[in-house]
Amino acid sequence: MDLGQRTVFDRISDEYYQLTASEKKVADYVVIHQRDTQVMSISDLAEACGVAEATISRFCRRLKYKGYNDFKLGVANSVVQRPGEIFLAGEISSGDSVPDLCQKLYGSEVEALAQTLALIHPEKILAAADILTGSRRVLCMGQGGSMIMAMEAAHLFSTAMPGFIPVADSHLQAIAAATLTREDSVLFFSYSGATREVIDLLTVAREQGARVILVTHFPKSPAADLADVILQCGANEGPLQLGSVPARMAQLFLVDVLFTEVCHRDEAAAQNVRSKVAAALAPKHI
Repeated sequence: MDLGQRTVFDRISDEYYQLTASEKKVADYVVIHQRDTQVMSISDLAEACGVAEATISRFCRRLKYKGYNDFKLGVANSVVQRPGEIFLAGEISSGDSVPDLCQKLYGSEVEALAQTLALIHPEKILAAADILTGSRRVLCMGQGGSMIMAMEAAHLFSTAMPGFIPVADSHLQAIAAATLTREDSVLFFSYSGATREVIDLLTVAREQGARVILVTHFPKSPAADLADVILQCGANEGPLQLGSVPARMAQLFLVDVLFTEVCHRDEAAAQNVRSKVAAALAPKHI
């Protein structure tokens, strides 16, 4: 069988007795926790296996994967090849009726909100609100589906206070980051917190003295090291579930909590801006 057609678990079986003791710990964990592995960061998997991150990287290369993300995609594809399973969400199967789909999707979305609620640390919400209320400008940014969340946040905050600016284009993001000052801040959305773009942008933002709030699922991600405040969202999202609805709902819940706390800081001022915005938009309605 061609290497590209072999699943992760075929490759593990082939190589198992050539693995080091540490690599065998990783192999054993991955085989037992196949679904969990799809949504874990490299630091999470290393911690769960009791090995170094370098061991995970060597393990992935031994199985002929380019890196950890390529390996996770391989795990997801291996799991989805099983009859009756699809990648859409949770335990949905091809034979589910519409009512079944509704119940399962509802359950996954409620679970994502419950996970996020459990991960909220009040002191971090307060610290993030301090940053936002003390900033002259707040750049709201992300890449891909995360930019949709950034635009939603900018829209919501703009209904109650000035200075929230969404920046979508990657070149404009770089320009905007380079012109930040100590009076500015960044509200950045990245589920993984492990893309080259987020690292590059946040590095520039920190060099300019701007403060950074990161909304992510992985508090030990590379981007987390560059953030002043980390707001962790729930919802486990696999490599084949890019931009899943539960993950977005979890992030929107965090945005709503943060927005409400910021508005509480000066309710009269927020209400004044909302009245002006409502008056400006009123003529646009028929």
